[in-house]
Amino acid sequence: MKIVNPIDTKVRQRAVPDAGQRYKVLGWDASGIVRAVGPEVTLFQPGDRVWYAGSVGRAGCNSQLHLVDERIVGKAPRSLDFAQAAALPLTAITAWELLFDRFGILRNRDQPKKSLLIIGAAGGVGSIMTQLAARLTPFTVIGTASRPETQAWVQELGAHYVIDHGKSLVEEMKRIGLAHADYVVSLTHTQAHLDEIVEIVAPLGRFGLIDDPPALDATRFKRKVVSVHWEGMFARSLFGTDDMISQHQLLEDVADLVDAGDIRTTLNECLSSINAENLRRAHALIESGKSRGKLVLEGWS
Repeated sequence: MKIVNPIDTKVRQRAVPDAGQRYKVLGWDASGIVRAVGPEVTLFQPGDRVWYAGSVGRAGCNSQLHLVDERIVGKAPRSLDFAQAAALPLTAITAWELLFDRFGILRNRDQPKKSLLIIGAAGGVGSIMTQLAARLTPFTVIGTASRPETQAWVQELGAHYVIDHGKSLVEEMKRIGLAHADYVVSLTHTQAHLDEIVEIVAPLGRFGLIDDPPALDATRFKRKVVSVHWEGMFARSLFGTDDMISQHQLLEDVADLVDAGDIRTTLNECLSSINAENLRRAHALIESGKSRGKLVLEGWS
């Protein structure tokens, strides 16, 4: 099974085929069954059900067979089918790394209660981040969404408050009785919200982002001594960092949370067969900015 993510559309817009190749294979996020393993593989064997996001340094998952490093692969949740499982790896890794690695938040409820604002909480990363924060921390989780259906989705996933990012975020925070957020995550349109983010984030707070604003003046956060954190879940696999195995471990942890009923799949729509027509439809929907949860393509035609 194959998920379609915003990274697919970004790579499509700027990438060129590798040297000597006629085309570039896109697609990152998949679930399936191990067909074969190399001689140094110790974590998996043929027949295992697995899930992973893969690496932008290799061909993507829009193909029937994939070659992937075992250190960025996990056993798929037993309670999900392949389509449901494929919706989670990339977004789960991104959300987990930003919350627990970049921000350094502890994964337990026995810690000071703080507040977390997630801008773009109805999207793929926001949907899993909302759940992780609500289930694994005592934090007050505030998610943003602009339409009634996406607002209901974010609240259903566990957000304590939902505010409208189509309005003034400062005024929306005041509406729910909060002047500041200790942690602010911007998952989309960071440039449009940056002035208000600077105002909303608490002194000594932390700000994280995953998108690509054309410019980001970090000195604006200096007065409050706010730290700025970038998250890119492909960095570990692209640069072969010493801690690549952490992605295997976190995928195993997320699978356990799913099987325990603490985390739900963020699958929203399955476009059936993996073919050019359905890939175009999926890319167009993601680029519209109106998608909720994740889009999955299933099977071949």
